[in-house]
Amino acid sequence: MMIESTDFKNAMSFLTSAVSVVTTTGLSGRYGFTASAVCSVTDSPPTLLVCMNKASSSHAHFVENQILTVNVLGAHHEHISKVFSSKLMPEERFKHGIWTELETGAPVLDDALVSFDCEIEQIQEVGTHTIFICPIVAIQRSQHDQSLVYFNRAYHQVGQTETA
Repeated sequence: MMIESTDFKNAMSFLTSAVSVVTTTGLSGRYGFTASAVCSVTDSPPTLLVCMNKASSSHAHFVENQILTVNVLGAHHEHISKVFSSKLMPEERFKHGIWTELETGAPVLDDALVSFDCEIEQIQEVGTHTIFICPIVAIQRSQHDQSLVYFNRAYHQVGQTETA
C-alpha cells in the first residue's frame, strides 16, 4: 500500500513539535529557517539531528558552512518563527530579535529558550530533505520557561505560567 504525501503530511500535523530557528553564517552571509524537524540523537557525545528541505534557498549555505545553531523558540517568539519562514531576504530576517554568537559564530537568538551551537559532522540526503548530524559545541539557555510548539498547523504555548 502506497502512502500519499498529503496523507502523510496530514497525519504528521498531529505530531507536536518544538519550533526552532536554525541559523548559519559564512562568507556569503547569515542564513536561517524555521524548523520543527529537530531532535536529539545521543548524549554521548551530545548530538542533534536537523532536517532541511533541499529546495530551500539557503540549503547550499548550510552545506558549505558546516556549522549551525538550533535556537529553540520561547512562547514569545511566534513573530520570529513567522519571519524566518517568510519570503524576506536572509539579512532582513536578522533585523528581528537580538543576535549574538557562541563557539562556531553561527547566529544565536539572545533570548531563545535554549540555543545549541553545532558543527555539521554528517550529511545524509533522503527524498526531498537533507539530514544534518550535528555534534553540539556550546549551549546557551535563557530564563524563559514557556516553549513555542506547533500542533495541528497552529502555534501553541507549553510550560510554566506565572501566577500572581
